[in-house]
Amino acid sequence: MKNEKLAKELSTPSKNSRLERFGQVLTFLCLSLIVFIVAMILIFVAQRGLSTFFVDGIGIGDFLFGSKWEPSSKIFGALPMISGSFIVTILSAIIATPIAIGAAVFMTEISPKRGAKILQPVIELLVGIPSVVYGFIGLQVVVPFVRSIFGGTGFGILSGVFVLFVMILPTVTFMTVDSLRAVPRHYREASLAMGATRWQTIWRVILNAAKPGIFTAVIFGMARAFGEALAIQMVVGNSAVIPTSLTTPAATLTSVLTMGIGNTVMGTVQNNVLWSLALVLLLMSLVFNMLMKFITREGKKNYAR
Repeated sequence: MKNEKLAKELSTPSKNSRLERFGQVLTFLCLSLIVFIVAMILIFVAQRGLSTFFVDGIGIGDFLFGSKWEPSSKIFGALPMISGSFIVTILSAIIATPIAIGAAVFMTEISPKRGAKILQPVIELLVGIPSVVYGFIGLQVVVPFVRSIFGGTGFGILSGVFVLFVMILPTVTFMTVDSLRAVPRHYREASLAMGATRWQTIWRVILNAAKPGIFTAVIFGMARAFGEALAIQMVVGNSAVIPTSLTTPAATLTSVLTMGIGNTVMGTVQNNVLWSLALVLLLMSLVFNMLMKFITREGKKNYAR
């Protein structure tokens, strides 16, 4: 009897093992739910967006490379919005990157204590400001400033770049700080031991070692800028024409979506082309994520070497 009882106790799962099993099942269900939601979003947006080409008969080339956007005349050329989105995204990243790197270097290498005490709360505050506040400040401050300095109406690519630059700056800065802190300490010690100055160590060793993480930060900031809707819609001018200068009104994919999605009827060609714009945005987000994955993987390979 004792042997049978002991064998039964040994074969029965313990409380800890049952809890571990329950935790595994719970986490798997959560992961499955996330995958299901993402897949449904992709399928829904793709179904609506592809209806423009397979149901309404609009050519993919005409849509992607057409230079005229006139929904009332059923002319749907998305090139002005696509080019506008890329221009404001790239320019804002170009401006934000050196400032973010400089702030990150100050916070990690030059004056870590002072940087953590002064810069970090300021950057955290910028992260917490809602997009509509950025847009309103851009409308009240940036647009009049651009109008007084460069002429024109003040609405356009340049105003959008200034607003997006401030919006993506904290994101790029925080990720760059993490990349610099991830550089092994013996890299710094070895460089200084060989007679390099602190600036040479920062420029030649630390930034070079953190390059994959910095590139990932920049791409993440560009993804944020590319998908921003409300703030850019308030300052860019919302004129669906190919930008000829930085000060003329323009439009982006997100600005056209926010303005037009509430003024169309579901199932009409005017509504379907907006879903096609949303599909372009979604595909670009996937491209940005793939770039970040690739850069991160290459960075891990370099550290392994």
